[in-house]
Amino acid sequence: MRDMAAGPRVLLKRLRELMAEALEPQERLDRIVHDIAQNMVAEVCSLYVLRADSVLELYATEGLNRESVHLAQLRLGQGLVGTIAASARALNLSDAQQHPAFAYLPETGEEIYSSFLGVPVLRAGRTLGVLVVQNRTQRQYREDEVEALETAAMVIAEMIAAGDLARLTRPGLELDLRRPASFTGLSLNEGVGLGHVVLHEPRIVVTNLFNEDSDEELRRLEQALGSLRLSIDDMLSRRDVAFEGEHRAVLEAYRMFANDQGWVRRLEEAVRNGLTAEAAVEKVQSDMRARMMHMTDPYLRERMSDFDDLANRLLRMLMGRGPDDVAASLPKDAIIVARSMGAAELLDYPREKLRGLVLEDGTVTSHVVIVARAMGIPVAGQAKGAVSMSENGDAIIVDGDEGAIHLRPQSDLEAAYAEKVRFRARRQELYRELRKKPSQSKDGVKVDLMMNAGLAVDLPQLAE
Repeated sequence: MRDMAAGPRVLLKRLRELMAEALEPQERLDRIVHDIAQNMVAEVCSLYVLRADSVLELYATEGLNRESVHLAQLRLGQGLVGTIAASARALNLSDAQQHPAFAYLPETGEEIYSSFLGVPVLRAGRTLGVLVVQNRTQRQYREDEVEALETAAMVIAEMIAAGDLARLTRPGLELDLRRPASFTGLSLNEGVGLGHVVLHEPRIVVTNLFNEDSDEELRRLEQALGSLRLSIDDMLSRRDVAFEGEHRAVLEAYRMFANDQGWVRRLEEAVRNGLTAEAAVEKVQSDMRARMMHMTDPYLRERMSDFDDLANRLLRMLMGRGPDDVAASLPKDAIIVARSMGAAELLDYPREKLRGLVLEDGTVTSHVVIVARAMGIPVAGQAKGAVSMSENGDAIIVDGDEGAIHLRPQSDLEAAYAEKVRFRARRQELYRELRKKPSQSKDGVKVDLMMNAGLAVDLPQLAE
């Protein structure tokens, strides 16, 4: 019986080798399509890349006319390739020319080929291009061949995302990955932030489920819980958070959750039932999430992100990852883009480098928003699709006043927002100059200035 997985494995191994070689981008693409064709016993392999003007351009081919590379083009939705890009679904055809969407490109010389397999080049749900193989004989491509081509498309998607193909793009044109995008969400904290995207992806997948030694797993669990509690105590003792009212209350709640005996008891019980410490955390968290999703109180349901945050921090400790040294790799103008995140995860980022926060979820009562507000960071929430459209390092603007997000903004928009930031800074400076002047009206009436303090620890901020 033939090993159906051998094809994708062999092809992936070859592609990894190609990615490691010091090659120019066009040569790398040419070698990739050559090796895919060879591995799949196909007479043709072609790569089309989606540009920002919704045109699919032929970037590399093995088997078609090489002169048509960077000249052959199809609009999104046009022909078989355009149909695949528009629908983000593969097409497997034994007689391609009989398909109603077939469009003939005479410059490529593809009219002699009958069978056609095309898959979208996808990254985070976005179509970046289309990868195609063709043969003269009429045949239906096997399931393992479809999987092999999809595997190759994943590798090419990373090449496109890394910007490797930018030098091959003609002047005045951009790939679709670089297209400006705007989102309208909710204003969760005022202010304007200009900076660069830092994607926040805290999700950890547990693959090792069953334990060999329950006592050893209980010891690991106890050690990780101890580290978790110490990390929260450390955050509470930090000078920049010690005197924040709501902010401190959030962290006090974290400390309470981390010391909750009911939670710890359920974790220990799951380990004794045969799960690893990691799998126990995952199971208990899943059970808790299922129960809380049925609660009608929106505030309690929103607290789920706090529980998720704690569980993820505990998982990182168990898996030996620990909090990453985010300060070293973070740009000086970081804007965090996340589907959701816990308050403590935001505190892992150095405050002096944060310029804003974008959440696909999140509301004004979310703990992470409360903490961001205390830190003076502009926040926009309910920005659906922001994570999948963003890449690390992309230029981004967060308009916390309007709840708007501008990804890869054009220069005129960026200049307008930069002026808005300068105006706000000048206005704040004027306010600071007024601080020491007497609070008195022009006709001599003294006015008492007060602040809204939730807790006694808010009072040291009164001077500010």
